Amino acid sequence: MLIGYHVSIAKSIDLAFDRAIKLTCNTFQLFLMNPRSWHAKELGKEEIMRFRKKNRVFNMPIFAHMPYLPNLASSNKEIYEKSISALNLNIERAKLLNIKNLILHLGSSVGNDKKDAIERVISALNNIDNNDISLILENEAGFRNSIGSDIESLIYILDRLEGKNKGICLDTCHLFASGYDIRDKKVVKNIIEETSNFLKVIHLNDAKYNLGSGKDRHENIGYGYIGIDGFKSFLSFDEIVSKPLILETPMERSGVKELNLVRSIVAMDKI
Repeated sequence: MLIGYHVSIAKSIDLAFDRAIKLTCNTFQLFLMNPRSWHAKELGKEEIMRFRKKNRVFNMPIFAHMPYLPNLASSNKEIYEKSISALNLNIERAKLLNIKNLILHLGSSVGNDKKDAIERVISALNNIDNNDISLILENEAGFRNSIGSDIESLIYILDRLEGKNKGICLDTCHLFASGYDIRDKKVVKNIIEETSNFLKVIHLNDAKYNLGSGKDRHENIGYGYIGIDGFKSFLSFDEIVSKPLILETPMERSGVKELNLVRSIVAMDKI
């Protein structure tokens, strides 16, 4: 089973590997720049070389994640163009580091027509030169004007994108917050059937707020409203546990124990 965390790139981006290995990860996720800024510090040649070397040595699936500010659904021309530039920058950084997967949020219509917002997303993504980089769309938590909270809209967008290098990242907290009760195996089965052609990776997070809250607030596994029994149901499907599982849970309680908890839930289901 492939399981890991979103890890820090502090001090040097290649240290993400060291942190992931210390946590017993065999896959991990990272940002390629400061997630709360439009500006990116240039990656040094030695830093890139160290990352690429560790990538060859450890040979594990890596998922880069876009920063928070870009909004590909925005009707504001300046924000829209800056968002496309940020996506291009992250794609170029992924290429430099030999990372093949880039996860992105689609943004918000900010009160404007959602159909128009979706068309802006499709237009932006169809004009991106992603070549060997797989663009993986993440579902949203259902907050107000967010794009991609429902699986149908994600599938609609993916079906309209040119090329085959694309996919879906399902976040369990976001699913739950947007009204999908993944504690119910029937609900999970329906989600699997809908996303089967595109599902690439799972963000495994408990939810700090109850079903349908629309709030993107992650909690550690078993500490939130999805709970241990909910994850037992969700992780009982081979179609789920065969995908890389990335935890983005609060770091103060994260660690090897939390990864082992997930491993034990999956192992118990196999007995």
